[in-house]
This record gives sequence, structure tokens and C-alpha cells, in this order.
Amino acid sequence: MKKVNLLLLASFMALGSGAALADGDAALTKGGCMACHTKDKKLVGPSFKDIAAKYKGQDVSAKLFDKVRKGGSGVYGPIPMSPNGPDKIADQDLKDAIAVILKS
Repeated sequence: MKKVNLLLLASFMALGSGAALADGDAALTKGGCMACHTKDKKLVGPSFKDIAAKYKGQDVSAKLFDKVRKGGSGVYGPIPMSPNGPDKIADQDLKDAIAVILKS
């Protein structure tokens, strides 16, 4: 797990972590994520802080990517998350957004 964290850290450093995080924050807004989520409190969906805590120490980027694309319910309560296709948020924007969420 430490290898994964170091690899992620190295990737952010290579890309310029400030730019990557800024892109992720912009992607969260542009993709409409902020309509149902906030950084630190439950809205319609869970907060990014709660998501990060649930998956802390796990390599779940691909899993969360798939969840956002397909939608689903039952993980954080009865309200389902609707599917969010590439027409709503581009693949790279979604990857950037997930990186920001997991750092929350």
C-alpha cells in the first residue's frame, strides 16, 4: 500500500500537484458533483471527507471511477447516485476529481 501512495505522490509531483488538485477541484464543479456532494458534510450524497475516510488506505480509484460511471445505491443510504457518463464528465476530469476526493 505504501508503494501505491508513493507512486501517487510521485505522479502528482511530476505533474505539479497544485495543478492536478486545481484540475480536480474544477472537475468536481464542472461535472456537477457539487450539486449532491460537499467537501465536509452530507448533502444528498456523502461528503468527500466521508468517502475518503471509508476508503482510506485502499486503492479504489478504478472502483470509484466505475461507480460514478454506472451509478448505484445502498452504500451511503437509500438515495441512488445516477450514472454519470463521459458526456457529463470526461475520463481525465473524473480521474482528477477522484484524486481530490480521496485526499479529502
